[in-house]
Amino acid sequence: MLAHPLETILVKEGKAVKRVAAIVRREKTATVVIGLPRNMNGTYGPAAEKVREFAAKLQALVPCEVKFWDERLTTVAAQRSLHEAGRNTKNSRAVIDQVAAQLILQGYLDSQALQG
Repeated sequence: MLAHPLETILVKEGKAVKRVAAIVRREKTATVVIGLPRNMNGTYGPAAEKVREFAAKLQALVPCEVKFWDERLTTVAAQRSLHEAGRNTKNSRAVIDQVAAQLILQGYLDSQALQG
């Protein structure tokens, strides 16, 4: 399986949980994978708590499982990938986030393929 971007949802607009829930229902999603930010030493900071709160709100609205996946270094990998493809990443935050999300999901899918 290959991960691919579907839609970029801005969390700042305050409707992200409802929008993701609508997509989950529309697409009949079996699992939602959310990147969980960790510090390089493996500890969790304030950003991880926000992600956990988002996941709890989402879990209350969807019939599927919501799982976390370590997102350390995915932004760096996304920037590198875009740079290698010839994209200027200085003003491409949305594209970087989309590629990082794709890498998070691909990492999860690859781990499942190795287990099964």
